[in-house]
Amino acid sequence: MARWRTPVPAGARPDGPLEPGEQDMGSQLGRGDMLARSLTRADLAAALAVCAVDPVASVLATARLEIAARSGFGAAAGQAWGFPAVGPLEAVCWSGANLVPVVPITDPARRAEAIAAFTTVARIYGRRSSSIVGEQRAALALWERLSPHWPAARDVRADQPSMAIGNDPLVAPDPTVRRSVPSELELVLPACVRMFTEEVGYSPIAAGGSAYAERVRSLITEGRSFVRLVPDGDGRPAVGFKAELGAVAGGVAQVQGVWVEPAFRGRGWSESGMAAVVAATRATIAPVVSLYVNAYNERAMAAYRRVGFEQVGTFATVLF
Repeated sequence: MARWRTPVPAGARPDGPLEPGEQDMGSQLGRGDMLARSLTRADLAAALAVCAVDPVASVLATARLEIAARSGFGAAAGQAWGFPAVGPLEAVCWSGANLVPVVPITDPARRAEAIAAFTTVARIYGRRSSSIVGEQRAALALWERLSPHWPAARDVRADQPSMAIGNDPLVAPDPTVRRSVPSELELVLPACVRMFTEEVGYSPIAAGGSAYAERVRSLITEGRSFVRLVPDGDGRPAVGFKAELGAVAGGVAQVQGVWVEPAFRGRGWSESGMAAVVAATRATIAPVVSLYVNAYNERAMAAYRRVGFEQVGTFATVLF
């Protein structure tokens, strides 16, 4: 399959013609000063090849692009932009719930051109994502250009070591950690909400949260939710440890939402629990397991290193 194609004609869009009343952005994406193009399904093989340059750094974008390749951009809930506007793709940017730039370009000047191109497209569409996240240089450079034009960020997490393991864990897996099952949603969802609130600073269900609950439900159904259940004060089951595989693509499974019930912290549950997640994931889902963590969370980084994770890059996240 060809590795590139010409820019999308005016009015073209990933999954067909414009719907009645839908705004035509195609002609704007084709302007000469944009230097980027809106990708269609015909471009996805080339876009995935760009992501494959660094599968760990690009897993968030790759996961959405793989869905788009299988089922269309509607199912992937977003769109993709490519740089340059003409010729082989050198960089891509996924725009959905998150804005994820993938810019594996070594030349600084050329990288800057790619970021400038994605900035122009992002300004046309306006902020639709809840975050900008990805490889540190690309994510922060994109935010630097967008910050004068977009609303202020709620938080900028500029230093998030990206860690990965491609071998058996160095500590014994916790045998009580297992995949959760659909009937345990009422146990898992509150733990996910508590983790999210601790990490991000607000509840994901404060405004209803049906989308968040559905996301947790889908992870459980797909076998990507792991838990250790323990009895609570009344002897009823409760979540003591949990983690999810938030993105799986390109031979990489990215762990998200690692959480230990506060009453059980300091007992090594995160190490043995993560060892169990790594072992199960490598056996059945992907050979490489990754995650990213805030650099200031030294205890978590030390725990992941004991499991066998090594830093392979750095992420950054801009939260809105």
